[in-house]
Amino acid sequence: MIEIGIDIVSIKRIENFINKYEQRALKRFLTQKEIELIKNPQNAASFWSAKEAFSKALGVGIGSKCSFLDIEILKDKYGKPFFTNSTLKKFNIKSSSLSITHDNGFVITAVILVK
Repeated sequence: MIEIGIDIVSIKRIENFINKYEQRALKRFLTQKEIELIKNPQNAASFWSAKEAFSKALGVGIGSKCSFLDIEILKDKYGKPFFTNSTLKKFNIKSSSLSITHDNGFVITAVILVK
């Protein structure tokens, strides 16, 4: 079964969240490995949006069945983001595809999950 999730988020919204709560903000939605990859608010917003899209593809959204910290995203040697194997195993996902784009202050993410 193929599931699709899409999300859009304002980079400024995530930037304001980080400015207000600093490291605590990042720790609310990113693992330590992910925090090490964040270089700017656009990167943080990208990970936020990707996790929202992943949870939507699961059909549960972010909540008790799937939290931000249940989903981990890393980057390959070319900088392409991907969901970790442990994330896919946790939700019985056979494979996934992640696409992130930025434009005019927004991040848009599409996720395809194969169950």
